[in-house]
Amino acid sequence: MTNERRVLVHPDKKSLSAAVAARFVTALVDILAVAPRADVALTGGSMGGAVLADVAASPAKDSVDWSRVHFWWGDERWLPRGDAERNETQSRKALLDTLAIDGGNIHAFGASDDGIDLDVAAEAYASELAEHAAEGLSYPRFDITFLGVGPDGHVASLFPDLDGIREREAAVIAVRNSPKPPAERLSLTLPVINASARVWLVLAGADKASALGLTLAGASRTEVPAAGVKGREETSLFVDADATAEVPENLTTTEIFWTATDSTDAH
Repeated sequence: MTNERRVLVHPDKKSLSAAVAARFVTALVDILAVAPRADVALTGGSMGGAVLADVAASPAKDSVDWSRVHFWWGDERWLPRGDAERNETQSRKALLDTLAIDGGNIHAFGASDDGIDLDVAAEAYASELAEHAAEGLSYPRFDITFLGVGPDGHVASLFPDLDGIREREAAVIAVRNSPKPPAERLSLTLPVINASARVWLVLAGADKASALGLTLAGASRTEVPAAGVKGREETSLFVDADATAEVPENLTTTEIFWTATDSTDAH
């Protein structure tokens, strides 16, 4: 499955989030059946929160040994701890606060009221990643990484034509020029994201149609960051019907997979 991207279409946002939530629970059960722990990178946004809320509401939630799941984030807004716009805050409200897990399983980015600056916060998160990495690695290979996709094709806080999408050495970057407010953010880099076993991109709405179409067409990752995303084992794009307006039907049939080598490596 290494070079395969799958597009799975659902009729609307509600059915989309419910389906992804069900897959998430099933995947965690399967992962924990063969591994001592699972590492998951979460995303924010309306769909990220909706998926977690559906997990929290699912009777199947109790089939997961959550004490063995570690939660991280792909990016974070540089705002005070507990701010409603922080991805961490949204994830806690939607799911994490309902789980009986140790606080050490939740790996949140630094906040603007922590008494440190943005660069120190990026270094601190990179250090925390390294502490939980396998020997010889500088960050965990996440079992599942969730990503939203912006109308411009950005993922995490990696935006088109900005330096962050080109970063290949650092695991975490400080972002000061985000075109989407707030301007200051923290983000994982593409090498960390692509080291994940499974990357799940969840997007909905007609405003995402262009980004989805360009991603599947193999656009340059510097111009459309989502096009540069590829998990080691699986890359799945979970979308609603409105997001498929600019995608050929044969690429978005639930039972048909879009398969291609990672042409973005050339960009």
